[in-house]
Amino acid sequence: MLRTLKMLSVIAALLVGASAIANAQDGSRVFVLEIEGAIGPATSDYFHRALGKAIAQHADLVVLRIDTPGGLDTAMRSIIQDIIAAPLPIACYVSPGGSRAASAGTYIMYACHVAAMAPATTLGAATPVQIAGFPGGGDKEHKPESGDGGDAMTHKIVNDAVAYIRGLAQMRKRNADWAEEAVRKGASLSASEALAAGVVDLIADDLGDLLKKLDGREIELPGRTVKLATRNASLERILPDWRSRLLAIITDPNVAYILMLVGIYGLIYEFASPGMILPGVAGTICLLLALFAFQVLPINYAGLALMLLGIAFMVAEIFVPSIGALGIGGVIAFVIGSVMLLDTGIPGYGISVPVIGVFALLSAGFFMLVVAMAIKARQRPIVSGREELIGMRGVALADFSDRGPVRVHSEQWTARTDAAVRRGETIRVVAMDGLELLVEPVATEQEEG
Repeated sequence: MLRTLKMLSVIAALLVGASAIANAQDGSRVFVLEIEGAIGPATSDYFHRALGKAIAQHADLVVLRIDTPGGLDTAMRSIIQDIIAAPLPIACYVSPGGSRAASAGTYIMYACHVAAMAPATTLGAATPVQIAGFPGGGDKEHKPESGDGGDAMTHKIVNDAVAYIRGLAQMRKRNADWAEEAVRKGASLSASEALAAGVVDLIADDLGDLLKKLDGREIELPGRTVKLATRNASLERILPDWRSRLLAIITDPNVAYILMLVGIYGLIYEFASPGMILPGVAGTICLLLALFAFQVLPINYAGLALMLLGIAFMVAEIFVPSIGALGIGGVIAFVIGSVMLLDTGIPGYGISVPVIGVFALLSAGFFMLVVAMAIKARQRPIVSGREELIGMRGVALADFSDRGPVRVHSEQWTARTDAAVRRGETIRVVAMDGLELLVEPVATEQEEG
């Protein structure tokens, strides 16, 4: 009897384990990615590698939770290319309440297989404008402005954006007409309006509600159709790793700006004081990091040139007696160049005015201090070198009327004189001829006075 009970308990345990395994197999794996703030190089890098991780771990669904005011065009297109090429469904979810998928976020939302919004969220304002760069070129960003009117370049940029977002809307079977309106007129919609207009697929209160509403939905992927089973799905969040965080820090315009200035001043200090090593090493590292950041940021090269010219003028002020003209001109060029450097209009992708002001004041203060010290040094009496000997007094070491030894400034010199000099008599240096001093007795000077 006891043996029978043991066997029954073992069988019951096996059945429970099998049931648990079956339930685990029935539940889907959902990976949650998050995009917050301005979309830039760090954002696209994070999304690309996080999506690759989700694919490698055989995720059934990726939920992209988004809250962004927009971002750089290149980063946005990189994310959209990854979404379109993904072999698994991706749901874009604007949350929590008060969030937005503005500008570049609207394009990303149209690209996703499922578009969802939380209550009290918005999307739209997807008008592109040309930003700083070479005239007639450069990158693009998205800012809610009217696309009507303007020059030929503006029409080309807007028409390209319209065609791009309409293509995404047609691919996902969403409202393409409103998408065009969002680009041309900067239109925006609330969550309920977007659902009624056919811009988004559903409204969900939170992530759990989203998974319940997605359960059973069929998603078309390249070459196949999948049916989502998300009611009992397990959630796994992929947060930015150290590389993404480092890239986000470096590509912050304010940080890149500071790194560039630290790098330039470090190299200037190293060249002015060779052998210090530390300023040169630190300056080189900072400058290389800044150059990497500027490579992926939409910088204005005219602004960069003005900044470098301003720094060159301020450095030249140290060596050229311009009475402050070069220094003042350098500060003005430095400030104007700093303002122009990243004047993109994208939230999160401009240099803070207080940062510019602080570094302009520090640079101006430093070079004003150098100039003041130089002027003060010129007004001081000469304390070394050939000129310092002129006018100094010494003592004759022997009697002589033409050439003889004298002691001046604790040093013995050969001196010439036109008047007789006696041993121990005080003499004054009136000139130098090679390594000989021209002297005269102090008594003779007093008599003439």
